Amino acid sequence: MERRCILLVAPLAFALVNWLPHNLSAEDFEEAKVTQVVQDVKVVPAGSAARPAAMNETVRRGNAVQTGTQSRSELTFRDQTITRLGEKTIYNIGNGRTIELGSGQFLLYVPKNKGGAQVKMGPVTAAITGTTVLGNVFPDGIVEFVVLEGTACIHLDSVGQTLQVVGGQMVVYDPILRRLEDPVEVDLQQELGSPLVRDFRPLPSAGLIEGEIHSQRQVAAPNGDLDSAVRAAGAASIKTATPDQFMQGFNSLLVSYPPSQVRTLVAGAIRARPDLADRINAAAGRVRRVQGYGKDAKDYKSYKEYKGKEIPEPCPPWNQPVIPFIPGPLTPQINSPEKPPKNGD
Repeated sequence: MERRCILLVAPLAFALVNWLPHNLSAEDFEEAKVTQVVQDVKVVPAGSAARPAAMNETVRRGNAVQTGTQSRSELTFRDQTITRLGEKTIYNIGNGRTIELGSGQFLLYVPKNKGGAQVKMGPVTAAITGTTVLGNVFPDGIVEFVVLEGTACIHLDSVGQTLQVVGGQMVVYDPILRRLEDPVEVDLQQELGSPLVRDFRPLPSAGLIEGEIHSQRQVAAPNGDLDSAVRAAGAASIKTATPDQFMQGFNSLLVSYPPSQVRTLVAGAIRARPDLADRINAAAGRVRRVQGYGKDAKDYKSYKEYKGKEIPEPCPPWNQPVIPFIPGPLTPQINSPEKPPKNGD
C-alpha cells in the first residue's frame, strides 16, 4: 500500500510544551545530517530544484528531505535525536522541535537527558523525552502510536484527553469515536520488523528495547511466574490451558504484581497467548485504574517540585472517560407547522 507522509514543523499545545524539560533548545533541530539513504531520497533546498541526497551531508533550516516510493531516510540532529522517514515523505528542517505527520510512518529516537520532541499526528499530539517511538497515520484517519522504550504523553487536542504510554504499549486513535482507545501491550519483537528499524543501523536504544523484550519473555518462561500460576489453576501448561484456566492464573498474578511491573506481565501474557489478548488487556485496564500512577509516572511527579513554574496537566497511566461522539442525522428533523390529522380525516 502506498502512503503519502508529510512532516512539517508546527506549533504544539501549551500543556504538552510544559510536560517536556524546560532546558530544550529549538536550535538543536535547526540542522540535521543525512545518515541513511534507502533508494530515492532527495534534498529540496529552499527556492531550488530537488537533487539526490548525499550521505553525511548537512541539511539546514529551510531545506527539506523527500523520499520516493519504497524509499526511506534517516536524519540525525545535533543533540543526536534520530528521525527516520517512511516512503513518500517530505520533512522540513527547522522551526522548533515539533514534527507534524500528515499520513504515513515515522520513527523518532530522542536520547535520554538531551531534551525532547513533540509529534503531532492529526488531532493527536505526543510529547516524548528520552524515548523511542513508532507512529503511523493511515489515510482513513486512524492513528497508531507505539512506544518501543521510555515514556510518552499522548494528548487528544479536541477534547483534552491525556494519557501516558510506556515501553511495550500501543495507543490507537479512533476517528469515528474521536477518542484515544485504552493502551494495549504489543509484541516488541514483532514491532522490530518495521522497515524503519530493520533496514537501518541499530538504534542507540537497541539495548533498552531488548531489555523490554527479555522481560516479556521471562514472564512466560518455564517455571516463571505466569507458568506457575496457570499450573496452579489446573492446567498442564500455558499452551494447553483453557481460556478460563489461563485467565484465572493471570488474574491471580495481576492483583499482586507491583504497578511498575504490570505492563511487563501483560506483555508476556499476550506473547504467550495472543488468542486471549482482548481479555488480558481488559483485565489489565481494570487494575491500572485502581493502582494509579506507579513508578512510570515519576517524570510527571518530578515537575510538581518546580516552584513558580507552570504545572502541566497530569499525564495519567490510565485512560480518562471522554463524552462519546454521537454523529447527528444526515438530514435535520424540522418540526412541521401542520397540525396532526384528526381521526377520520
